[in-house]
Amino acid sequence: MLQKISSWSFTHRGRVIAGWVLAVVVLSVLSGAFAHDFADGGRLPGTDSDRAYQVATREFPSTPGGAATVVFQVKGGLAQPAQRAAIERYLGRVGRITGVGRVTSPYASPDRISKDGTVGYATIDPTTYALEHGFSDAAVKIQKEAAGLSADGVRTEFGGGWFSTGSMPPSELIGLAAALVILLISFGSAVAMGVPLVTAVIGVGAASALVGLWTIVVPTPDFTAEVASMIGIGVGIDYALFIITRYRGELLTQAPLDALATTMATAGRAVVFAGCTVLVSLLGILLVGLSFLEGLALGASSAVLVAVLAAVTLLPAFLSLTTKRLQRAGTRSQRRHHDRPGMWHRWGDVVRRRPWPIALAGLATLLVLAAPVVGIRLASTDAGNDPKGSTTRAAYDTLARGFGPGSNGPLVIVAELPHGKDPAPGLARLTSRLRATPGVVLVAPALVSPSGRAAVITVVPAAAPQSKATEQLVARIRHDVVPGSGVVARVGGATANNVDFARLMGDRLPVFMGGVLALSFLLLAVVFRSVLVPVKAVLMNLLSIGASYGLMVAVFQWGWLGSLIGVGPAPIEPWVPMLLFAIVFGLSMDYEVFLLSAVREHYDRTGDNGAAVVEGLSATGRVITAAAGIMVFVFGSFLFGDIRAVKLIGFGLASAVLIDATIVRMVLVPATMELLGDRNWWLPRWADRLLPRFTLEQRPAPSAPRPVDPSTAVPAYATSADGRP
Repeated sequence: MLQKISSWSFTHRGRVIAGWVLAVVVLSVLSGAFAHDFADGGRLPGTDSDRAYQVATREFPSTPGGAATVVFQVKGGLAQPAQRAAIERYLGRVGRITGVGRVTSPYASPDRISKDGTVGYATIDPTTYALEHGFSDAAVKIQKEAAGLSADGVRTEFGGGWFSTGSMPPSELIGLAAALVILLISFGSAVAMGVPLVTAVIGVGAASALVGLWTIVVPTPDFTAEVASMIGIGVGIDYALFIITRYRGELLTQAPLDALATTMATAGRAVVFAGCTVLVSLLGILLVGLSFLEGLALGASSAVLVAVLAAVTLLPAFLSLTTKRLQRAGTRSQRRHHDRPGMWHRWGDVVRRRPWPIALAGLATLLVLAAPVVGIRLASTDAGNDPKGSTTRAAYDTLARGFGPGSNGPLVIVAELPHGKDPAPGLARLTSRLRATPGVVLVAPALVSPSGRAAVITVVPAAAPQSKATEQLVARIRHDVVPGSGVVARVGGATANNVDFARLMGDRLPVFMGGVLALSFLLLAVVFRSVLVPVKAVLMNLLSIGASYGLMVAVFQWGWLGSLIGVGPAPIEPWVPMLLFAIVFGLSMDYEVFLLSAVREHYDRTGDNGAAVVEGLSATGRVITAAAGIMVFVFGSFLFGDIRAVKLIGFGLASAVLIDATIVRMVLVPATMELLGDRNWWLPRWADRLLPRFTLEQRPAPSAPRPVDPSTAVPAYATSADGRP
C-alpha cells in the first residue's frame, strides 16, 4: 500500500503538489474564520485551590479575575498632599479607559501603603470586554497616563499579566537558516538541501492551521502553535532526509520508480513507524488528565501526522522533479567515497574493536550529567524572574521591599459558612489561628459574601510565592490550621493554585512516562522482534532525558553559568519535564528507529551482527547528526528570548537532542549492540507467537534490474520529464 501511494504521487506530481497547496490554503482559511481563542490556563479538578475557586466565583460573582497592579513609590511618602492629589487624579483618568473596571486606590485601606509610607499600590479590575478582547490596549493607555507622575516625584511600575512582555525569537527562521547550511555541508547538493525544507515548510503550514481548528474542539494553550511548528520542522526534515538519502543511494543501481519502491519499502516504512512512536509519545500527554493540555497533545500530534503524510505523498512528488539532479549528486558522492570508508564507517570500526571502554565512558558521562536531577524542585516561577529592566520585575521588587516578598503572592482562604448560624465566632477563631501561624506576616479582616454563605480572608506569607517556605505554609494551613478552627475552608489564589499544579504534575508525571514507555516498548518489540532492543531503547532514552533534566537543574535551578543566558536560580516550571519528555522521547525514537532499521536490514541480509552495526551506523550517522544539528539550532534559538520559561524549554530540548544524537545514538547504542551480539535479536517463542508481525523491510522485486558499476560517472538510467526510466 505504501509503495502504491508513493508511486502514484511520483507519477502524478502536479496533482499531489497542487492538492497539498490547496489543502494548506483551505485549512488556513477555515482556521482564520472559526478558530477560538487560545486557553491561558485551566482548572485543576479535585484540588483544594480549585474548590476554593468554585466557592469564591459562586459567592463573589462580581469579583473578576486578572487584576493588574500599579505600584507607586514616593521618597517623602504617599501621604504628602501634592503626591496624593497627583496619584488620585491619575487613577481617575485610568478609571475612564475602555476595559478598566473597578480601580482601588492605595488610600482605600491602610494595608495598601507600606509601614514607612513610601510604597503603595492600586489594583485595577478588568471589565468583561477586556477579559474577552485582551488587555494590551488598556495596558498601553494606563502606562501612558502615568508618564506625567514622575514630574510630581512619583515613580510608577506595573505588575500583572496586563503588562507582561517578552519576545519570542524567530525560531522557525533560525531553524530553516541552520538547515540550509547544515544540509548543504552534509549532502553537497542544493537539491538534497531544498526538498526537505520545502516539504517541511508546507507541512508546518498545514499543521499550524490544524492547531487553530483544534481550539474549536478542546482547550488549547497559547504556546501550542510554537510547539507544533518546532516539532513539524524537526520531524519533517528528519523524515525527508532519511528517505532522500536512501532514494539517492538506490538510484545508483535502479530505475527511479524501482528505487522509490525500494526506498518506501524500507526507509518509508521506518518513517511511518517512527511517526507512530512520536504520536504515542505526544498523545501520552492526555494521560496527565488536565483538560487544558488536551489541545497541546492533539495539536503537536497533528504536526507529526502531517509530516508523515507529507513524507509518503508530497516528498515523492518533489523527488520526481529532482531525480536527475539526485542521480548526478549521488554518482559524484559515490565516486568521491569509492573504496574509501567514510567517517561514520571508521567510527563504527573503532566501536567494534573497543566496545567496553566506549560503552562505559558513554554511560559514565550520562550519569554525571543526570546527577543533579535528584535535587529537582518543581514550582511555578513568579515575576521576580522576569527580565531585569521590565516593569513587572520592577513592580515585584518594589512591593517586596515595601511589604515583604510574600505580598507578591497572597493566599486567599475561602471559608464556607453554615446557613442560619452566626459566622463571627468561627471566622474569628480561624483568623486568630492564621495570625499565630509561623510564616504569616499579615491577615486581612474576613470579607463575608452577600449571601452570608462564604467569606474570604487574605493572608500574606513572609516568603516569595515560588519559595519552598510558601509551599510549606500552604500545606501547614491546610493540614494544621484549618482543621482545628471548626470552619470548612480552602486555600486558594494564584500562589496556592501554582502549588497544587506542581504537586499534580509531580504525581502524574510517572504515570505519563510509564504509559509512553510501555507503549513504545511494545511497538519496538513488534517491529524488531526482540526483547533487548526495546529494553535498551527505553533505558537509553531515559538516560538521555535524565541528563538533560540534570543540566536544566544545574543551570536554571542552581544557577550554574545562568548569567551567560540571563537567568538566575529558581525552581523548574512544573509543566516543562512533561513537555520535554514528550517531545524528546518522540524525536529520540525517530533516531533510534532510523539507526536500528538500518542495522536490522544488514543483519537480516548477512547474519553478522558486528558488521550490521558498523554498516547501520555508516548509513545513518550523517542523517541523524544533520537532523539533530538543525534541531539544536531551532531549540537553542529560544535562549535569545526574554521569557524564562521559553529559555528553559529551549535549553532542555537543545541539550537533550544533542546528548541523544551524540552520546546515546552514536556511542552507547552501537557499543551495547556490539557487546550483546546476536542476543540483540532474541525473542521468546511465546512472545513471537503473540506479537503481531510488522517488518521495516519489504523489498519489492525490481521491474527492470540492471546493475551499474558504481565507479562509472554516468547514471545507469536517464529519466524523462515525469521521472520514468
